Amino acid sequence: MSLASVTSLPHPFRPLLYSLALLLPVVMPLLVLAAPAQAAPASEAEMNLYTRIAAVNVCLARAAGVEFDKAVGIAGETIAQVIQGQHGGAIVQVGPKPLSLEELRRGSINSAVIGAVEVCPNQVPADVVKRVQEALKSQPDAKTPDAKTPDAKAPAAKSTGKGK
Repeated sequence: MSLASVTSLPHPFRPLLYSLALLLPVVMPLLVLAAPAQAAPASEAEMNLYTRIAAVNVCLARAAGVEFDKAVGIAGETIAQVIQGQHGGAIVQVGPKPLSLEELRRGSINSAVIGAVEVCPNQVPADVVKRVQEALKSQPDAKTPDAKTPDAKAPAAKSTGKGK
C-alpha cells in the first residue's frame, strides 16, 4: 500500500493505519521471538535473578499499600510467565522435565515470599516471616532468609490476609 493510497482512505482509517505502521517495528520482533526453536532451561543464576525481581516487586507493591497476598500473586505470576515464555517451563535445578504453568506459579510465589522476607521483611506479615524462617531452618541445607540465594523449593508460606 502506497502513501497515496493511505491518504485517500476515509478519515477514520488513517490514524489506525498510521498507528499500525508505527507499532510494526515494535510488534514484529515480539512475534518472531514468541516461538523460540528450543528454549534453554533457566539456570541457577537466572532463577536467582527472577527471585530477586519478584521480591523487589513485592516490596514495591507493599510500600505502595498493596495487600500482601495480591502483591505476591502478581509477582509470582509474572515470574512464572517469564520462565514459561523464555525457558519453556524448564529449570536446571528441578530437572529436564518442563514444569506446568501451575507448578511454575506455586514455585514462583514461594520464591517471591522467600525473597521478600530477605529483601524487605518489614513489608511481610510477621506470621509469614516466622513460617518462612522455620521452613528454611528445617531444610537439609538450612538456608536462612539472610542468604543471598533463597531456596525456591521451600514450602509455601500463606498469609492470614491480615498483612495489609
